[in-house]
Amino acid sequence: WFCHLDDDNYLNPQALLKLLSSYSPDQDVYIGKPSLNKPIHASETLPNNQTKSVYFWFATGGAGFCISRKLVTKMAPWASGGNFLITSERIRLPDDCTVGYIVECKLGGRLLASNLFHSHLENLQLMQKDQLAKQVTLSYGIFEKKLNAIKLAGPFSQHDDPSRFRSLHCILYPDTSWCPQPVTQ
Repeated sequence: WFCHLDDDNYLNPQALLKLLSSYSPDQDVYIGKPSLNKPIHASETLPNNQTKSVYFWFATGGAGFCISRKLVTKMAPWASGGNFLITSERIRLPDDCTVGYIVECKLGGRLLASNLFHSHLENLQLMQKDQLAKQVTLSYGIFEKKLNAIKLAGPFSQHDDPSRFRSLHCILYPDTSWCPQPVTQ
């Protein structure tokens, strides 16, 4: 498997392994959270200054996505070496869009939408505490000058842990060396 997520996201490895275990890496699998509620429209640059309209789904890199080994191997002509940049420039869109373009337009694959990946573009405060352990990725950010993060009480203060990722990690994985241990009497 090849998985991509932004470096300001939280990855829950147990949830990721559970999700990926329900798919075969020997099949074409592209799974993540769609960035839009409809396929994106792009203009593909063709030879002789021509363009072609293309429509495709893509998983937002802000929430993360995973691609099976078989599908990654098929993507190589458009994604390996300097070819990824060339492909991206052909549609004039960022990397996460380019992945969707390669999978859907070049290879005829499809994005499998998953609600287990989360970006800063959704209201993370609506996430229920009892659902947090099932999520593959979580994000956080500032929206309209307000912090957009999961609501969670935990061992770290809001000041020390504004993303709430450290607190979440210690709740999910309490034996982690840097997690505060409960005081025994």
